[in-house]
Amino acid sequence: MTTPPALLIAGHGTRDDAGAEAFRAFVRELARRRPELPVAGGFIELSPPPLGDAVAELVERGVRRFAAVPLMLVSAGHAKGDIPAALAREKERHPGISYTYGRPLGPHPALLDVLERRLAEAVGDQDRAGVTVLLVGRGSTDPDANAEVFKAARLLWEGRGYAGVETAFVSLAAPDVASGLDRCAALGARKIVVLPYFLFTGILPERVRRQTGEWAAAHPETVVSSAEVIGPEPELLDLVLERYEEAVRGDLRMNCDSCVYRIALPGFADKVGLPQQPHFHPDDEGHGHGHHHGGHPHSHAR
Repeated sequence: MTTPPALLIAGHGTRDDAGAEAFRAFVRELARRRPELPVAGGFIELSPPPLGDAVAELVERGVRRFAAVPLMLVSAGHAKGDIPAALAREKERHPGISYTYGRPLGPHPALLDVLERRLAEAVGDQDRAGVTVLLVGRGSTDPDANAEVFKAARLLWEGRGYAGVETAFVSLAAPDVASGLDRCAALGARKIVVLPYFLFTGILPERVRRQTGEWAAAHPETVVSSAEVIGPEPELLDLVLERYEEAVRGDLRMNCDSCVYRIALPGFADKVGLPQQPHFHPDDEGHGHGHHHGGHPHSHAR
């Protein structure tokens, strides 16, 4: 019987200890669920363990094949360039290993179900028809990634009975949180729930909560509440294993139609065909780095 490839979870990283530990606990739970499967996880920056240590751990356990799943909601520069480049570097460090690379997580119906649950917790017994939702994503310099957050917002709105679901970002992209709340109010919202589109707690979700509180204090005529992040729910565990199985089978359905590394979109033509290059940058405060994410992971088998 052929031994299945190991599972490598690739996370972004955070300077928030609770957020980093949430990731590590999530990896441990995946390993508990699939005891027959070698599982390891690491970060591309900011938090221990680094992704290279996770690969080294698998190699020490005798692993020669693995499937890497980016624990990320959207396919931005980290998923498109940094992780594939880091994996290519690890392949050079450990001759003889091979890997396939899976796709990011969202938007997926299972995650939309969790988001709806987080909204229900925040809304309570209020009438949904009178509540407007502001879905707040991380934000990216990649327009394709930002568009995925808008897609998630629209899918969340469909059929769930809320007055509307608007979109904002906490860094790098417009509209920011305050502008998103301004838009909700301009559209007539009197009750708003701000829903962070993040897997775990961290510096950026806390910034969303803080900025929401500041806006609410300046607009007492509007009832504003904050929902929780997605968290290590069973649906998230199942989805990661689904992405793993896809990668192992070679059933990879990336949508490349609007990827800046393949298509010359207005204002981003210089990114087409850039080489993959891992990067390291400091904390997300401002997140004003000017690096280029290159390459594209759509040739997944390595």
